[in-house]
Amino acid sequence: MEVIDFAKQDSLVSQYMMELRNVDIQHDMLRFRRNLERIGEIMAYEISKHLDYKTETIQTPLAPCQCQVIGSDVVLATIFRAGLPFHQGFLNFFDHAENAFVSAYRKYKEKENFDVFIEYIASPDLTGKTLILVDPMLATGASMELSYRALLTKGTPARIHVASVIASQAAVDYVKSTFPEDKTTLWIGAVDPEINSHSYIVPGLGDAGDLAFGSKL
Repeated sequence: MEVIDFAKQDSLVSQYMMELRNVDIQHDMLRFRRNLERIGEIMAYEISKHLDYKTETIQTPLAPCQCQVIGSDVVLATIFRAGLPFHQGFLNFFDHAENAFVSAYRKYKEKENFDVFIEYIASPDLTGKTLILVDPMLATGASMELSYRALLTKGTPARIHVASVIASQAAVDYVKSTFPEDKTTLWIGAVDPEINSHSYIVPGLGDAGDLAFGSKL
């Protein structure tokens, strides 16, 4: 499985990542959402280089013209709720893509002990298509895997791109061990070294859902 880590290259992602992490900036929910969206846009552009293309002839005001257009059937899938602004960044670029949505949540049995449950899924047929599965925080990898397993009930994609803003090294290793190695690419804004006892990424940025949309009960 190919893993593309944006932190290993200089780009605008580094600037947006700094603002997402910075406690003096991240309290601005509008800016936080927009930075997630902008990283999604950059990743969408980079992923577009890995898709199939075909030639299509169109008519300009002066003459016919051959153009390259995406030949892959793309489905953008996100995990509620933190994934919504990140997803929007991808949708800004893949504006003709179909969309899928999964609700995954942590159900705590004890303070530091939880299971991940899938409560809701809405998806088109995925058979033979390119699935781009996005979630900004990849802490343990469990939510991503369960969401992928749920989406497989809607068909088996030909190609998979998993995208996150920040991942723990443990989650990267977990995704590499659970997703099909020969047809999956993992895109990460930055890989952090560890997760704490509450399964939050360290140094991470905190709770992306709360920072994007406000705290929850």
